[in-house]
Amino acid sequence: MALEIRTPQDQEWDAYYDLRYRVLREPLDQARGSERNDGDSAGIHFALYDNGTLKAVARLDCHDDTTAQVRFVAVESSEQGKGYGRLIMEATEQHAVKQGNTKMILHARDYAVDFYLTLDYTMIEPSHKLFGVLQHFLMEKSLV
Repeated sequence: MALEIRTPQDQEWDAYYDLRYRVLREPLDQARGSERNDGDSAGIHFALYDNGTLKAVARLDCHDDTTAQVRFVAVESSEQGKGYGRLIMEATEQHAVKQGNTKMILHARDYAVDFYLTLDYTMIEPSHKLFGVLQHFLMEKSLV
């Protein structure tokens, strides 16, 4: 298995955003384009490739001087449970540490909370309902 985690290049961006759409927005009956936002221009993008095939994506944002935020974490539906989510999260955390961040936050979908708990994130509080229907929870992890 040849794994590679890096920023998408050139024509790979279409597949990157397509994966975000299919996993994170299409199941909620949202329009194509809803998988993107203004933060994409400033965020650090991660794409996990296994033998050249895109399997998972995530975006890392600077929240403040000491805190990073991971967003848009998505693993190809047919590939969930194979460790790709853990690997892409580890990559975002390692990058955040290199940037000098000491804490990572995220807003987990209700069905993803248990996954983040296995990665040593702590539940802080309910945060928002995405599109008024999908409960999210603020979670955090110390990176030191």
